[in-house]
Amino acid sequence: MNNSIQNSEVLIGDYIKTLRKKHKIKKSEYLSSGSIPVVDQGQDFIAGYIDDAERSYDGKLPVIVFGDHTCTLKYVDFPFAVGADGTQLIRPTEDFDIRYLYYALRDLSLEHFGYQRHFKYLKTSKILCPPMPIQSKIAAILSAYDDLIENNTRRIKILEDMAQTLYQEWFVHFRFPGHENVPMVESPLGPIPQGWKVGELGDLAESIRRNVKPRDVKQETPYFGLEHLPRKSIALSNWDSVASINSAKLRFKKGEILFGKIRPYFHKVGVAPLNGICSSDTIVIHPKINEYFAITLSYVSSEHFIKYATTTSQGSKMPRADWKVLVKYPVIVPPDQITQRFNTFTCEVIDKIHNLIFQNANLRQTRDLLLPKLISGEIDVSEIDIDTNGMQPTKGGTYIPYPLTARLHSDRKILGGKPVIKGTRLAVAFILDLLKQGWSEDDIVENYPSVVHEDIEACHAYQEKVTRASVSR
Repeated sequence: MNNSIQNSEVLIGDYIKTLRKKHKIKKSEYLSSGSIPVVDQGQDFIAGYIDDAERSYDGKLPVIVFGDHTCTLKYVDFPFAVGADGTQLIRPTEDFDIRYLYYALRDLSLEHFGYQRHFKYLKTSKILCPPMPIQSKIAAILSAYDDLIENNTRRIKILEDMAQTLYQEWFVHFRFPGHENVPMVESPLGPIPQGWKVGELGDLAESIRRNVKPRDVKQETPYFGLEHLPRKSIALSNWDSVASINSAKLRFKKGEILFGKIRPYFHKVGVAPLNGICSSDTIVIHPKINEYFAITLSYVSSEHFIKYATTTSQGSKMPRADWKVLVKYPVIVPPDQITQRFNTFTCEVIDKIHNLIFQNANLRQTRDLLLPKLISGEIDVSEIDIDTNGMQPTKGGTYIPYPLTARLHSDRKILGGKPVIKGTRLAVAFILDLLKQGWSEDDIVENYPSVVHEDIEACHAYQEKVTRASVSR
C-alpha cells in the first residue's frame, strides 16, 4: 500500500475498478427458479434466476454490486447473472480489502442525491483508508456478525424445507402416519384417503381487513410493504416503521398469513412474526380455527396455489389476485387427528423461525451500531487480537466463499492450498469422502475431536457452492 494514503481520507473513484458486465438480464427474463441466481439493484438479494450459464458473470469474485438508482450494496461471492440497467460491479485496487470497502461504502449516505446517478456521487465521495491490517480487523469484526446472520438464515431455510417436506409427504403423496391401513377412495380431485374431505380454501380461512391510517398508530409500529416480503419464503425478517408511510394500510396480528396480491407470481407469502400494519395490496389471511393454521399456510404458499392465483388474477400491467376468487381454490381436508398433529409440528417450526428472525434483527442492529464507529476510527482496533486468516482468499490458496470462512480455510502451505477445516489439516474433500464411505457425522466428530458438526455443514455448503460454480461456467 502507498504509505502516503494510510489513515487518510481518499477519493473512492481513485481506488475502485468498474468491472465489465458481459450480459445484462432483463426483468422479463427472470425465472422463479433456475441454476443461476440473478443479482440486481433491487432490495431482494437474489431477484430471480436464469438457466443460461453462458449469460452469467465471468469476472473475478467476490464483487460488490451497487445499485445506481436504488443505492443498494451487495457483496457477492458466488457465480451470478447481472440484472437490469444501473447495476454496477466494482472491486477495489490493492490498497483496499474488498470486505472493508464493502462496509465502508455502506457507511456512506448517498440517498439524498436523488433517484439515480448515485454511482457518480459515490465515486466523488471519500472514505478512510487505514493500513491493510486494520482494514482486515474491521472487516473480520463486522463479518463475524454477518456470519452469524448467514448461519441463522440457513437454519431458517432448513426449517422451511422441513415443513414443506412434511406437507408434501402427508397431503400430496398421502404418506401420513398410519396411511398403510387407510384405503384410497375416489373424489373430484382424484383418489384420496378414506375419511378425508374435498372442500375449498374458504372452508379453512378468511381474509381479515382492518383498515388503519398511519396517524392513528405509533410511529415505531412495524410496517411490511410488498418490498419486505421475500419470494418463496415464509420468513418475514425485514420490515420498516409506520414513520416511513403516509397512506391508509391494513392492520395484522402476529401469526397471521400475509399474501402479496400484486403480481402473485412473485410468490410473496409469509407469517407475521409480530403485530403491525401492511400494504393494502396484501391479503391478511386468518384460519377459521387455530387447527387450520398449518394446512392453510401450506396450501397458500404452495406452487400450485400460486399458479392458481396468477391464472385467476385481474389486470395486465399490474395483475392482482382476488380473495373472492381464491376462496374457491379446491383443497383436501384430513381428519382432525391428522390436522392437529400437522398443526403442532408446523407451529413449532414457525416459532423457531421467528426466534431466529429476532436473533438476526438484534445482530443487524449491533453490527449497524458498530459499523460507523469502526470505519471512522472511533473504536480503535489496532491493539485488538483478531484472527483475520479467514479473510480469504489467502495468497496462493483456494478461494473460500465468505460465509464459510468462519469454518474453512485455504493456504498454499497447508496441503498445497486445498480447502481444510479451519485450525486443522483435514481437507474438505477428505471429510466428504468419509461420508461417502458410510461414516456418519457422529462417527467423524468422535474420531476427530477437533471437528464439530458445524464444520461438516460447512464442508457440505462448500461442495454445493463449488457444484453451482462448475455448472454455471
